Amino acid sequence: MTTVAGRRKPKVTFRSLTGSASARKLATAVLEVLAGVATPTEAGRAAGLSMQRYYALEARALQGLVTALEPKAKGRQRTVQSELAALTKDNQKLKREVGRMQALVRAAHRASGLVESKDVKRVTGKRRHRATPRAVKAVAVLRQPVVSAQDAVGTLGSEEV
Repeated sequence: MTTVAGRRKPKVTFRSLTGSASARKLATAVLEVLAGVATPTEAGRAAGLSMQRYYALEARALQGLVTALEPKAKGRQRTVQSELAALTKDNQKLKREVGRMQALVRAAHRASGLVESKDVKRVTGKRRHRATPRAVKAVAVLRQPVVSAQDAVGTLGSEEV
């Protein structure tokens, strides 16, 4: 007798029923009444209970029996903890993806030259690299309009005149 996963189901017998001594005594009293072996008065007296308390316990025992026999849902059941773990994992994944997309947008803006890099919103928590004076000078030279050799000769000739 194996399950689909190949694990054996535990063999359940009357000897494997567990519980405290008082719970077993009450279960015996309720089962004797239901089987017709004893009357509710005798079972209550044997368990040391009043009739009202015996009937309350009998109703609770029968409700437990019915609840235990409800069909169980198949497959893995989602709990609040598993749902929270899945949402947390998804949140972290989306945060990484947003950071990646922001980096790609910044790189595209810098590469296109349309937007100054300082105008692009930076991801918080990361240190910004400080420009060195040499790099600042190089950027200033690179941002100047390109002047061809003929234009340079033409401007020099007009200035001398």
